[in-house]
This record gives sequence, C-alpha cells and structure tokens, in this order.
Amino acid sequence: MTTGTRHAVKFRRRREGATNYKKRIKILQARLPRLVVRKSSKYISAQIVEFSQKGDKTILTAHSSELRGFGWKFGTKNIPAAYLTGLLVGKKAQSKKVANTVADIGLYSPTKGAKVFATIKGAADAGLKIAHSAEKIPPESKITGKHLSEYLKKADLTQNFEQVKKKILTD
Repeated sequence: MTTGTRHAVKFRRRREGATNYKKRIKILQARLPRLVVRKSSKYISAQIVEFSQKGDKTILTAHSSELRGFGWKFGTKNIPAAYLTGLLVGKKAQSKKVANTVADIGLYSPTKGAKVFATIKGAADAGLKIAHSAEKIPPESKITGKHLSEYLKKADLTQNFEQVKKKILTD
C-alpha cells in the first residue's frame, strides 16, 4: 500500500469501479439532462437525470416491467423490450417538456447493436433529441424481434411488438 504525504486516495466510487469520472465530467459539460440507461439481470431501466450541486435529480423513469401494462407478453431484457422502454421514456419526457438529452451508458462498453443503443433509438424515435451514432444502433429486424420469432414460433412477437408500440405512442 502506498503511504506518504504525496499519496492521494481516489474517490470511493472510482476505487469500487462504479464511476468513470472523466466520462462523467464530459457528459456534464453539455449542461443537458442525461438519458441514463442501465441493465439488471431481468430488466432495463431508463431515467432522465439532471445534475445538481446537492446530487443528481431524477426527472422521470421508465422500466421494462412497465411494458406488461401495455400488453407486452415477452421477456423484459431483450432488444425489443429495450427499444420499447426507450420509446416509453421518450413519451414521458415529452409530457415533462424535456426535449434534448445526452446519452449516458455508464461503464457499459459501446458495442454495436447493444441493448443500451436500442433504448436510445426508442427514445429518439419518440421525439427526444439525443446525439447518437447510427452505426451503433441495432438493425430494424432485431428491434422488431424478428430474430426472436424463430425461437418463439408459437407466439407472434412482431405483432405484439407493433401493438405495444402503437399503444405507447397513443397514450
């Protein structure tokens, strides 16, 4: 362990590997609310968060478990569910008068076609202005769930996807 007068202890969240402060400062310099996308073992959540000196303030939240209320019958952690969660957070943002945001994917690596980018695409399709790269967004066939329909031959995932999308946009 390093000791001495010149040693500076890093912030706790940096030591735990929970926060990359260089990325966080770059995102905060935009002075816009952040669209924070996180994954758990079962769900995907999206929040719009504003910076405050006393601590970040969450303006609104959308969770993939809310999709069940719109008639979603399938998994809550796949790419179509991520897109619909983004669509839901985008619609909620319109009601709260939030127009521009910055994407915050945290410590997730920006892999092409990842679920976090499907969520960002959903929020952008709902009318939220988010700077994002089109090359990272999953293809339309994955967003609508055609790649999952092969495994779920009994259920019509694409039809359910379109019904839920229409219901989110009309509510």
